[in-house]
Amino acid sequence: MSGFVEKPEPTQVPGLVHLHTGKVRELYRNEAGDLVMVASDRISAYDWVLPTEIPDKGRVLTQLSLWWFEQLADLVPNHVLSSELPAGAPADWAGRALVCKALDMVPVECVARGYLTGSGLAEYTETRTVCGLALPEGLVDGSGLPAPIFTPATKAEVGEHDENVSYEEVARQVGAETAAQLRQTTLAVYGRARDIARDRGIILADTKFEFGFEGDTLILADEVLTPDSSRFWPADQWQPGRAQPSYDKQYVRDWLTSPESGWDRTGEQPPPPLPEHVVDATRAKYLEAYERLTGTTWA
Repeated sequence: MSGFVEKPEPTQVPGLVHLHTGKVRELYRNEAGDLVMVASDRISAYDWVLPTEIPDKGRVLTQLSLWWFEQLADLVPNHVLSSELPAGAPADWAGRALVCKALDMVPVECVARGYLTGSGLAEYTETRTVCGLALPEGLVDGSGLPAPIFTPATKAEVGEHDENVSYEEVARQVGAETAAQLRQTTLAVYGRARDIARDRGIILADTKFEFGFEGDTLILADEVLTPDSSRFWPADQWQPGRAQPSYDKQYVRDWLTSPESGWDRTGEQPPPPLPEHVVDATRAKYLEAYERLTGTTWA
């Protein structure tokens, strides 16, 4: 079992039609046909959306995405039309709502990896490949790769795993020309972001992007380069051969699999609420990632 421990009821706003409840975001359509994307404070782990929220998380994700969109504007256009609060929306949406273009979305998670960890490490351990790409012998958890690689995945519904697929499978699904464009753009954006993060003492180990088309133009969509969609590691603590400290929900994962939580990850019971110390530590990591990357203090 997996999914929502407690599925939220979406806020009803005059002039907006609710379209979808995701792990973190609510999606609406306005009267002009644009999308309104609202980031909540929900957090997910092990394919469950947990019953405990992380204060300010939705605003951090939204504001960090906006900052990254600015850094990447010369490489690829993005879907943001406005960050102003839609008319009639609750005040709580301020800072977490974006009005975006409605795109023809590409059904592929576009993942770039510069370091070996996570599902890539699991595949490498068995086959010395990641998504069918051969890698050198002798790599360990946290090893830097000879060059960044494009390792796409299928998009999954809430409660399901994304599954890594080969480049050839992406080309079969979306066509060779689009697949090549996705790979080129993903690696270009990763390269820019990796260099920016490195200048701020952070390693961008891997990240995932979503793209859509507006006519023939490829557009960067959804969130971008946040702790929810990326692995950020403090560069001064990087040590290949072990799990790396990270700016994300690792506190949540570690607590859920600890004796303190009492939760059986392989069982059918949903995870329990998070204790205050885990919430506080997780919030602090999200804020630290925002502040170190942007160079501004969270207000």
